[in-house]
Amino acid sequence: MIAAPTPLRVTICGLDELADHCALGVTHVLSILDPGWPEPEPLRDFELSRRLKLNFHDVIEAEPGWIAPERFDVELLLAFGRSLGEIADEAGAEPAATHLLVHCHAGVSRSTAAAILLLAQHEPARSAQNVVGQVIRARPRAWPNLRMIEMGDELLGRDGEIVASVRALYRLALDREPWLAEAMIDNGRGREVAAAEF
Repeated sequence: MIAAPTPLRVTICGLDELADHCALGVTHVLSILDPGWPEPEPLRDFELSRRLKLNFHDVIEAEPGWIAPERFDVELLLAFGRSLGEIADEAGAEPAATHLLVHCHAGVSRSTAAAILLLAQHEPARSAQNVVGQVIRARPRAWPNLRMIEMGDELLGRDGEIVASVRALYRLALDREPWLAEAMIDNGRGREVAAAEF
């Protein structure tokens, strides 16, 4: 009999919400910030073993002056996700004790992509549609970083299932707020808008 995965509670937020969330029983933090951005004050109290800090811009293509997420960044966040269960097991923690806070600057793109990948990894039998739905309920304005999603989907061996579910999310967002298409294209995210059309 295969044991059910230890429950993983995931909270997603932006910088302006950090202090409030850190005060609510968070045990681990995944912090995704622009390169050179100082560490937020509320995170300094977390042990180094309970946090991961990644630094890259919220872009989906490598361009001069911008640091895009790379495969090793996604490998690191997935390794951090796997370690959450190991830490809980070693500590003999109760299943509900792991509460991961994932944040970026706005809590919309990098953090939602990371949360989707971590949840999909934690429960591999769970459909990507269900995982993406959970993230949308938590962050209704979610627009996950497609570059991160594509790399994570491949690393997790999901054969495009996560990418397809995120494309559906983009379609819903554009149906709700059509003006987003132009804004995303203007910010170099046209490939995500095009992905919504498939």
